[in-house]
Amino acid sequence: MNLTTRPTVFSGAQPTGQLTLGNYLGAMRTWVQMQEQYDCLFCVVDLHALTVRQEPEQLRNNIYELTALYLACGIDPERSVLFLQSHVAAHAELAWLLATFTQMGELERMTQFKDKSQQHKHNINAGLFTYPILMAADILLYQTHKVPVGEDQKQHLELARDIAIRFNGLYGPTFQVPEPLIGTDGVARVKDLQNPTKKMSKSAESDLAKVMLLDEPAVVVKKFKKAVTDTLGVIRYEESEQPGVANLLNIWCAATGQSRVEALAHFDHNQYGKLKLETAEAVNALLSPIQSRFQAFNADREMLRRVLARGAEQARQRADQVMARVVEQLGLPGRS
Repeated sequence: MNLTTRPTVFSGAQPTGQLTLGNYLGAMRTWVQMQEQYDCLFCVVDLHALTVRQEPEQLRNNIYELTALYLACGIDPERSVLFLQSHVAAHAELAWLLATFTQMGELERMTQFKDKSQQHKHNINAGLFTYPILMAADILLYQTHKVPVGEDQKQHLELARDIAIRFNGLYGPTFQVPEPLIGTDGVARVKDLQNPTKKMSKSAESDLAKVMLLDEPAVVVKKFKKAVTDTLGVIRYEESEQPGVANLLNIWCAATGQSRVEALAHFDHNQYGKLKLETAEAVNALLSPIQSRFQAFNADREMLRRVLARGAEQARQRADQVMARVVEQLGLPGRS
């Protein structure tokens, strides 16, 4: 049911503030490369963002800023479908239908629900609980072959696969069963600058823990200078013994395109201060053109609206085909 002969990839991000350096090096830069070999759909998943209370005007602004960041990082609406989740009503509709094929026990086992319930004890809503079903709908709606996932999303993708297999088993071939697209060795695993045993996250409490894509150069330098290392006084790549140093080396390699061997030779002086400063400078050189493009795109909100409207129309054409098949399989009357 795909409209192209290339395998389909679906991925998205929530408009809940800026993206981090980890989001870019670990995901979005790879998405840009995927446009060469996959049929890509990239979504601003605004419905997912509603599981946490949002200030309406700020949410609207975040949606446009994330769209501008997608474009600034290299997502090309001429080669990919870039759209807003809430502009394609089939996402919510399919989520309801799939909810009737999802067991309570499956949702109760989701570790992210447990984690987020601890973070948002004042607002443990049903949407937070059923979030993985909407994610399954996002993926299955486009007959997705591959889904780029990190460790924290593997469980959700497994549920999407289980739902697809269950539906297909009852009603015949309907959904493509998606496969995970795990990052290759060339994908940077960017860790928290204050706790390098954890991944860098935009939800980190300390601003020093995360580098944001739109951070000013001086702010980037400050954050790297404050990065946690150790007292060993030697620059080696030992993630278990020296996670902070290994994280800085990974980031420097990802920003410069140099190999780990080249990094160790470059930093054989064993001076942590120089490692931190040069990593900050490499990151600033990487982010500078992205930030310039972002400023231009974000200043043209009418252009962003046109991009999202066009993408939504393209997405709806695909989604309608799948929904027609699902409705038919379930025995619901067809739509004129």
